Amino acid sequence: MHKLPLLLVAVLLVLAGCASQKATSAPSLPIFDLQWDYQHPDSTETHFTAILRQAENRHLATYNPSYHAQLLTQIARAQGLQGKFAEAQTSLDAAAKIITDEMPSAHIRYLLEQGRIDNASGKKEEAKALFMDAWEFGRDKNLELYALDAVHMLGIVDVPEKQLEWNLKALQIAEDSWDKRCKAWLGALYNNIGWSYYDMGNYQTALEYFEKGLAWRQKKNDAYGTRIAKWAVARTHRSLGHTDIALKMQLELLDEISRLNLPPDGYVHEELGELYLLKGDADAAKQQFAAAWKILSADSWLQQNEPARLQRLKELSN
Repeated sequence: MHKLPLLLVAVLLVLAGCASQKATSAPSLPIFDLQWDYQHPDSTETHFTAILRQAENRHLATYNPSYHAQLLTQIARAQGLQGKFAEAQTSLDAAAKIITDEMPSAHIRYLLEQGRIDNASGKKEEAKALFMDAWEFGRDKNLELYALDAVHMLGIVDVPEKQLEWNLKALQIAEDSWDKRCKAWLGALYNNIGWSYYDMGNYQTALEYFEKGLAWRQKKNDAYGTRIAKWAVARTHRSLGHTDIALKMQLELLDEISRLNLPPDGYVHEELGELYLLKGDADAAKQQFAAAWKILSADSWLQQNEPARLQRLKELSN
């Protein structure tokens, strides 16, 4: 539950609550957006591929090229979430061959997923340009849900000084919208804005947004999202010097994970290690850092992006 993974997780959480636009439906074909499982993109890909076998049959009376293209973009998304970027690109290329000017929803979803694949592949400037195109297209075509998604992604890929501006714009769209699917973005946006203020060193304002996000997740009875939001609140309390509050919250998370027999969370163990270190309990800190190292050292994202952090965990474990 660290900042960057949190952004990703938050995106997965909010999109899971977004229903499909009517444009994605076709007679006798399922509304596939309702069947997304963002925590299990592998099974989602398998399920969507099964739907594709019928959706791509142009000889059927049910054939809808916009539905076909949009389904391909979501198969690409599921593949990208698994790190299968070459396969995702193949799916997007297939969608591009189908899309015409009469398919605005398919077009903007192609832009969004191509942008996400480029961003995940390290092509930051290409991704930014695609998300900007998606934002302008969605705004002009009144595709509010996807325009909001584009603004949200700009809040991730743009330069740090612009990220907060984009996220606040996205928050305004979501708060002003009558569309429940746009409202479903609020939890992720509170999270992202909180991290923007956190990175600026404005921990108090960050805490306010994280607490809004926590309250929003609790109101939605979103247990998984609530744990993530609670972690962010506790992490910010540590930065504010509220060690006892942070420790209490992280221990509550640890207890909940144990009670529900959930997989161990390396980020919770890492925070507990830091907190026990601040409390002067070296033995307890070492124990928590060891648990964190065992889990997080296997994380490919951390291996690539935060090797120094993993090295520190290893050293503090010994």
